[in-house]
Amino acid sequence: MDVTGITPLLALLAPILGAAGVVLLRHHPPARELCGVLAGIVQLGLVASLVPAVRDGDTVSFTLSTFLPQASIELRADALGVVLAGTAAILWVLTTLYAMGYFGTEREPVLTRFHACLCLTMAATIGVAFSANLITLFLFYEVLTVITYPLVTHTGTPEAIKGGRRYLAYQLGAAIAFLLPAIVLTYITADTFDFVPGGIFGPDASGTLLVIVYVLYLLGIAKAALMPVHSWLPAAMVAPVPVSALLHAVAVVNVGVFCVMRVVLDVYGVERTGELGLGVLTLVLTSVTILVASLYALRLDNLKGILAYSTIGQLSYMMLGMALLSPGGRTGAVLHLVGHSFAKITLFFAVGSIYLATHRTLASELRGIGRQLPWTMAAFAIGAISIIGLPPTVGFVAKYFLFVGAVEAGQWAVLVVLAVSTLLSAGYYLRILRSALFDAPVTVPAGGSGGTAALPRVPTITERGALVLVPTLLTATATLVLGVAPGWLLELIRVSI
Repeated sequence: MDVTGITPLLALLAPILGAAGVVLLRHHPPARELCGVLAGIVQLGLVASLVPAVRDGDTVSFTLSTFLPQASIELRADALGVVLAGTAAILWVLTTLYAMGYFGTEREPVLTRFHACLCLTMAATIGVAFSANLITLFLFYEVLTVITYPLVTHTGTPEAIKGGRRYLAYQLGAAIAFLLPAIVLTYITADTFDFVPGGIFGPDASGTLLVIVYVLYLLGIAKAALMPVHSWLPAAMVAPVPVSALLHAVAVVNVGVFCVMRVVLDVYGVERTGELGLGVLTLVLTSVTILVASLYALRLDNLKGILAYSTIGQLSYMMLGMALLSPGGRTGAVLHLVGHSFAKITLFFAVGSIYLATHRTLASELRGIGRQLPWTMAAFAIGAISIIGLPPTVGFVAKYFLFVGAVEAGQWAVLVVLAVSTLLSAGYYLRILRSALFDAPVTVPAGGSGGTAALPRVPTITERGALVLVPTLLTATATLVLGVAPGWLLELIRVSI
């Protein structure tokens, strides 16, 4: 049942008001940052209040504007949207706290811009999550692209500017060249922009045209980082760790996968997607992306580069699960959207903590660091084993459903892809853990003077402050909790698919 309510609008307005508060309090840190935290908590409370309704299969709608009879800017909260919105809201609060520890709380204009853009990023994410139609989704999708550009280029270095330009070129270029035509052709064919469970195309729609439109959607939704429209993501890793953590573990990439899920579930519908062979097409593209990204990550040494290509592969896991079109596959896809967010942001937080403590950015430089940063590396280990898909983490549960979904769909080749990619993920993450936990620590020259050469010494390295460490441990803990007790989340996910 669809009911009218203002809660989706309030969830959208909370981060916008938070951004305004950040600007007004720009001369009063840390009150400026706490304004963003408060907005995030309010947003999370509003999203949580929608759970009982959407769990019962209801939707909550609010129309912002109707500029044409067939085209409205409308928000509608359903179970799938609440899953994305709730995940993003929780991790926004933790990322803001982490950023306070990472950047400090100074009266720098660049930090005011950072926290304001962080708030607006969450507003755009909520807008996408609660979009009732393709017009609303496209609007907030593009707003998200524009508002995250200052975050990608936060440092202002030539490398950051170059990465930001590639980010804009891919996101805006793909959206204009592919996504917008796909939306227009969808309206011409279906005579509606609305999302409808089961799909919107009639039985007389041309199959060839629908296949072309579907390919346009896959190419146009560049935020999902499906090859060949993926290289913006490694390029955007020039951003500071808090930016990479939120954008490339939660907001931007999750929005991309979420849009693909909307297309499959509410534009084409599971039945029509299967009839046209679009599931098989997607399985091929995602399988190639998973394997190539995993192989590339295996040969990298830069920690953020490894996380970037790991993210590309994991996003395709989600789309692969949806493309299986089976109940298990769809369940695994949505669960992995949540689980990957918590696990990957844990890894980013840990990498940022390592950088603050040591200024090391390479996997080969982490020998023995687990003895010096035990809490940070424990969190890193939890995030890594979840991405690999080992118990007792949420990654194991998600991958279990993906395997089940592949069996349900009779896609035996997908089982091979999942198994091989799991081994590849284990290869590049376990090598880091082995070196960090079991090898001897890196030593430096002892210095000093005199005739007797001094022995090299192990540098003193300590854990960072609570604002860096606590969010890292909380996301790691959530990764374990969701793996041990995922029942309540699975209940919500099953309603969403």
